[in-house]
Amino acid sequence: MSKKLNILEVNKAYYPHIGGIETLIRQYSEELGKLGGVNVRALVCRDGRGGTIRERMNGVELVRSGSLGTYFSCPLSLSFIRHFRKMAKKADVVHIHVPFPLADAALLLSGYKGKVVVSWHSDIVKQKKLMLFYKPFMRYLLKRADVILTATEGHVKHSLYLPEFSSKCRVLPYGIVPEEYLSVPRRPVLTERAYDKNSVKVFFTGRLVYYKGVDVLLKAFTKVEGCELFIAGTGELGDRLKRYCAEHGMEKKVHFLGFLPDVELRQAYADCDIFVLPSIAPSEAFGIVQIEAMVYGKPVINTSLSSGVPYVSLHGKTGLTVPPSSPKALAQAINHLAKHRELREKYGKAAAERVISDFNEKKILGRLYDILK
Repeated sequence: MSKKLNILEVNKAYYPHIGGIETLIRQYSEELGKLGGVNVRALVCRDGRGGTIRERMNGVELVRSGSLGTYFSCPLSLSFIRHFRKMAKKADVVHIHVPFPLADAALLLSGYKGKVVVSWHSDIVKQKKLMLFYKPFMRYLLKRADVILTATEGHVKHSLYLPEFSSKCRVLPYGIVPEEYLSVPRRPVLTERAYDKNSVKVFFTGRLVYYKGVDVLLKAFTKVEGCELFIAGTGELGDRLKRYCAEHGMEKKVHFLGFLPDVELRQAYADCDIFVLPSIAPSEAFGIVQIEAMVYGKPVINTSLSSGVPYVSLHGKTGLTVPPSSPKALAQAINHLAKHRELREKYGKAAAERVISDFNEKKILGRLYDILK
């Protein structure tokens, strides 16, 4: 590491924006920046409308480009293209997290000639009209990239676009730093809110948007016994989900916690009995929240999506996998684990061991550095 390595991390958003990729880019930026001879800067768009914000957060030089708002799940920012061009000139490697059409366009217009590493988190699934405009930019990015990173082999196998570029693809799982999670003081933040302190505590965290499948989870919970559900997160479907609970008399079975700061979120993982990720579309490409629950020894119920989700928590080993969009199958899985404590403990123990062996961020960062340099 004798030569200073200048890395530019590029994504739609950054902490405290809620999202798995936002958690990931924060980890990459902060932890890579701690390595000797490495300088990391991050370029993202600000949440909502407004001008550019420059700040330094935990050692990371961060530029949040001004935004005119979000359309088709993508920020609209003219200043982003200008900032990209300027910041890329000082970078040895640009690390772009996609899908993020604005970044593809910015790279094309920047004239940047250095190394480009793309982290492909998922195909664009819902915005089919956007793809008509975006596809040429996307293909340019994939051709231009020196390396394409995916979190699992499933990302390449099930993608509509990556198989053509498979020779460039390398699998690099997402990860966490286990010590940072396990060192958080324990507090029964869910038990404190439970109506029945002896109930089995089922936990979900994530944005309340269509592909997360929280509506399916609530339908399943009408058939679940002996459990209380705790939902952490905010989003456009929040009011509709709360109305559903009221209409079905589940106010004492379902708790909406809103946004939880890092410490309280980790305490919630540690206090739950079962973690559920009921996503219904491949937009859920991996589910970092699974790892965050698994490190505390919690079994996971996930869905058999054509993405990386079922590669993280393994059916019959660290939890259960059910078909997406099936309230009946989800309810059966929750009831089964709720009734069998010894099975929850068995799966939970295996889950914690899997995080240490396969999703330890310290090991993954070493591999990432070797790819970026």
